Amino acid sequence: MNILIRDVLLQGKKTDIYVEGNKIKSIGKTTEKAEYVIDGTGKAALPGFINTHTHSAMTLFRSYADDQKLQVWLEKHIWPREAKMTENDVYWGAKLACLEMIKSGTTTFNDNYWHLAGTLKATDEMGMRAVIGEVCIDLKDSDHEKEKKKNIANVKKVRELKNDRITPSLCPHAPYTVMPEMLWWMKEYADKEGLLINLHLAETEKENTDFLAKHRMRPVSFFEKHGFLGPNLIAAHGIWFDSKDMTLLAKHDVKVAHNPVSNMKLASGVMPYSEMMNAGIIVSLGTDGCASSNDLDMFGAMKFASLLQKVHTFDPTILPAKETLEMATINGAKTLGINAGAIEAGKLADIILIDLRMPELTPANNLTANLVYSAKGSCVDTVICDGKILMENRIVKGEEEIIENATQVAKDLFSRV
Repeated sequence: MNILIRDVLLQGKKTDIYVEGNKIKSIGKTTEKAEYVIDGTGKAALPGFINTHTHSAMTLFRSYADDQKLQVWLEKHIWPREAKMTENDVYWGAKLACLEMIKSGTTTFNDNYWHLAGTLKATDEMGMRAVIGEVCIDLKDSDHEKEKKKNIANVKKVRELKNDRITPSLCPHAPYTVMPEMLWWMKEYADKEGLLINLHLAETEKENTDFLAKHRMRPVSFFEKHGFLGPNLIAAHGIWFDSKDMTLLAKHDVKVAHNPVSNMKLASGVMPYSEMMNAGIIVSLGTDGCASSNDLDMFGAMKFASLLQKVHTFDPTILPAKETLEMATINGAKTLGINAGAIEAGKLADIILIDLRMPELTPANNLTANLVYSAKGSCVDTVICDGKILMENRIVKGEEEIIENATQVAKDLFSRV
């Protein structure tokens, strides 16, 4: 379908955006005829947000086991409950996540969780763009072959869907839950198959301390020694990096997905943003799962990312609004290797329209600052992903059914002994 967005504000100027198929064909006043016309009056166009780290089906854990330390939260509450989850639970949890992300302007997400088929089905049905992999935890030698076969099967499962919006990835959980031999195999397989690798890395100080005691090296140096670092590696969290770590990450073009809300809530620490930028590392933005961030609203993630750096460094000029918005858009596209993250001719048609008549966006002294410091997900009026309208006038098809079913599934999950 061809779409014409008429008289919309883009980079401070009123213009038209013409979408043909799944790409932006032109920007500027046009006489092109479109099958569908959207009146952009009173709205601003932005690239859809790109959430580079989340566990979508954890919407079912929203506000469960809050105010706990990370290891207690994981080992005593989250992992035991996740062990009781089914593919149907994950399907409805992921579908609820897609609904929440669409309603708050996210068009692409990078997901790793259990029961991949459930997330895959939900994402396909909801029309979003995603990189999807299943978490790998490999603590014993006997797990190796089983985990290899599972990962190969999951990659095949995603590709068999033949959906260009959804691509597979490999998702070793963390250095403390996956044996090195499994990581080396994943790197070899990912390089051969052209896959991204998602890894929780340097999320806590204890993680580094324990690894150093066991291997006599910090994780990043250990990984570099064994050839694990590379441009297809996405390090989630990346809080406890030292200067040597950051030099090595930049050298190998490793990307970092920043999750400020989750990090603050779990008191994990503060990512060294300035040092990463000075080293030349691409930093994008994620929400993490709802169990540790409570929502999937990238507006909130942007605001917390900027304010956290300012208060931590006592410098109000650090991570200004423009850079923060880039973390949520173009840096996300670079991290995931997709032709999106900006509204330009030839880019994928992943576009959101912001309702400028909202009270929190009035007056519009500086739209970019308003988007980062004032806006909420409820300011998003329209969402287009891959050239298809997923939401218009804040209406998403089937949202009542999704909320009803996800509510029931969560209730059933927490009743299981």
